[in-house]
Amino acid sequence: MESVDLLLHPVRMRIVHAMHDGRTRTTTELCALLPDVSKATVYRHVGLLAEGGLLAVEEERRVRGSVERRYRLHRERAVIDAETAASMAPDDYRRAFAVAMATLTAEFNAYTAREGADPVADMVGFRQHAVWLEPDELREFIAELRAVIAPRLMSGPAPGRTRHLFSPVLFPADPGPDARAD
Repeated sequence: MESVDLLLHPVRMRIVHAMHDGRTRTTTELCALLPDVSKATVYRHVGLLAEGGLLAVEEERRVRGSVERRYRLHRERAVIDAETAASMAPDDYRRAFAVAMATLTAEFNAYTAREGADPVADMVGFRQHAVWLEPDELREFIAELRAVIAPRLMSGPAPGRTRHLFSPVLFPADPGPDARAD
């Protein structure tokens, strides 16, 4: 299975999100991070990600008569690169967007189901803004967002840090000036 097909599944995307901090994790630890997903489902999808080369076995040890594996994410394989994105058809984008939204919904539901979840104290936010931009302004806007976001993506787990999911979505909401009648 190709990386893009491996990534286009909500449970596998959640596993990739959970592994993205660079830590190694066992399937049991992943099950604890995804309490709303059955253990059998987590095990099956970890197996698919490992078979597809997105997860690597970092360590194996015997635990109570079975083999426990610690996995590490191959971050460079866990992305849809620019070349692949350029080759995707509109139906592929629809499928990818649906998976992204299903993943985001599942993550948000898992958060709100947690004991003590407090969206106000946790500064949960979601908004939709319409911005009118010319192509050059759009490129500049994206570059500015990347400049703000990229350094924070390098921050790893540390005392006092909480992992947050940040999911920007950007697309034209109308057909654009060439398709509109003036």
